Amino acid sequence: MRPTRYEFEDMKSQRVFISGIAGFLGSHLADHLLAQGHRVSGCDTLMHGGEKSNVPLGAEFHQCDAKNHERMRQMTKEVDVVFHAAALGHDGYSVVAPHLITENLFSSTSSLVSAAAANRVRRFVYCSSMARYGKSDFAGGGLFDETMPCRPLTPYGVAKVASEELVKSVCETHGVEWTICVPHNIIGPRQRYDDPYRNVASIMINCLLQEKAPVIYGDGEQKRCFSSIWDTLSALEPLLFSPLARGEVFNLGPDEEFVTVNQLYQQLSKIMNKDLPPRHLPGRPLEVKEANCSADKARRMFGYQTRVSLQEALEELVAWISEKGPRPFLYTFSPEIVNEKTPLSWKEPLF
Repeated sequence: MRPTRYEFEDMKSQRVFISGIAGFLGSHLADHLLAQGHRVSGCDTLMHGGEKSNVPLGAEFHQCDAKNHERMRQMTKEVDVVFHAAALGHDGYSVVAPHLITENLFSSTSSLVSAAAANRVRRFVYCSSMARYGKSDFAGGGLFDETMPCRPLTPYGVAKVASEELVKSVCETHGVEWTICVPHNIIGPRQRYDDPYRNVASIMINCLLQEKAPVIYGDGEQKRCFSSIWDTLSALEPLLFSPLARGEVFNLGPDEEFVTVNQLYQQLSKIMNKDLPPRHLPGRPLEVKEANCSADKARRMFGYQTRVSLQEALEELVAWISEKGPRPFLYTFSPEIVNEKTPLSWKEPLF
């Protein structure tokens, strides 16, 4: 459903470039924009979760890395809006692979925002992460809101904040509008589920389909909210086009249904009719106990609302992964730092 509480600067078809267009969020956004009559192009390496089959018909696709500045300059010519989603989205794993993750995040951003500014793109939308907030200052948890100072704990969060600051600097210097979106824990069809380092719900489902007990770190009382991809898409559209989004940061995601990792596993076990006790391992270093974002700003400015419940989102994810079939987990990376703080599941393939 198209949001109704904002107006586009003009209603003509916009030319949108999406980095990571073959990935989970990027491909869904491409679908959504094409359905609205916009022209879409994008790039993806197809190496870290993107699949060519995800790219919708009608989108112009380039297989390349966003870190390739010359290619980005070519691809962003005559583009109105750039949405930068390409990233190694491994927050927890960045603690043991800080160079791999931060180099990818920052270099791809510097390459693409420089190209966008050189080509006088109208707006650059950067897809950040709730890792920007670090640990909540509120007693008993509380909600992260956009007015809070960024105090990232993990190398991934540090790189996201550094990339945000780079986007602001380059865009403000060269007359490009910028917007920063902060989605959190998005789930839905096309999410990668053979990655052992991220996407906790998908990892659990893939394990259960193989009759393998998933891993839960620490006591499992880490508390999160999960966003349906469909709710995220409806909230993204005004960030790409609305004049109200210029120079603003927006959290995107539900803030009503908090759930612990233990409760998440219980809910998935019930949906899948499985009864496998999880394997508990020591807590991961720098993992925030309570990390949930307020959606009040997006609600107030654009009428954002949660339409898909957590139960519905999990049922859809289970159905999609079940239809695709279980996959072996791909241990693509090797930790750069191996010591007593490196989680066992990243030292050796436990799944």
